[in-house]
Amino acid sequence: MEPVAGSSRTGRNLPVAVAVGVGLAVVIIASLYFVKELFLAVVIAAVGLGVAELVRSFAEREIKVPFVPVLVGMAAMVTGAYWGGTAWLVGVFAMTVLVLLMWRMFQGTEGYVRDVAATILVTVYPSMLVGFVALLLSHPGEGADQVVVFIATTAASDIGGYFAGILFGKHKMSPLISPKKTWEGFAGSALACMAVGGWLVAWLLEAAVWKGVVIGAVVVVFATLGDLVESVIKRDLGVKDMSSVLPGHGGMMDRLDSLVAAVIPVWILLTLLV
Repeated sequence: MEPVAGSSRTGRNLPVAVAVGVGLAVVIIASLYFVKELFLAVVIAAVGLGVAELVRSFAEREIKVPFVPVLVGMAAMVTGAYWGGTAWLVGVFAMTVLVLLMWRMFQGTEGYVRDVAATILVTVYPSMLVGFVALLLSHPGEGADQVVVFIATTAASDIGGYFAGILFGKHKMSPLISPKKTWEGFAGSALACMAVGGWLVAWLLEAAVWKGVVIGAVVVVFATLGDLVESVIKRDLGVKDMSSVLPGHGGMMDRLDSLVAAVIPVWILLTLLV
């Protein structure tokens, strides 16, 4: 079969992927620096699409996850974290879990534990984890800059790993989970993360370059593991991509997987170091 024009050897249509990536970057930066609340809406919309992909994928295996209650809980966690801080994020998460346990209870006992386990998984990943993005944004003065550091450094992992993997990738990292990932690609991700982290922390946050390098080194580990976690979920559910909502990228969860895994360590490191 002939490869699609413009596609790389990994099967990704690179021109389309770049165009979509640039478009997302413009939306993120514009909303961050003009109206922070608009950025929160963008986050809720993006994660809502990711939740919808997970719910649909679970449904194909006859696992019931209630979309609307999870979506409402996610939106409440994000907004609560932004306006109320960590206590609100934890409190709303706990209440969301309790409501979901009771919600499923009134739909019968068969498959209860299975459905509840999947529901709590979606409530944590990505719903609760993305609340830490709101905590970064709520930082007085430099919240938007901290979010840019987080997103750009995490995105650098994907970009650096993609090109290093294409050019030099030979040694498979985890053939059973993600056959396309290589150790050479991981090295490219690490270099890109540390370079972008060091640069942006020094430029935007006016902190020492080494602090950004440390953040980048931690990000590459968690971003890679987050990508592998999503790959395991897809393999277990028997799907290749969660959806095709983002041309050249796959589903929304294919873009969120690294971000939701890296956000908590970035939040901790920025709090301690910067």
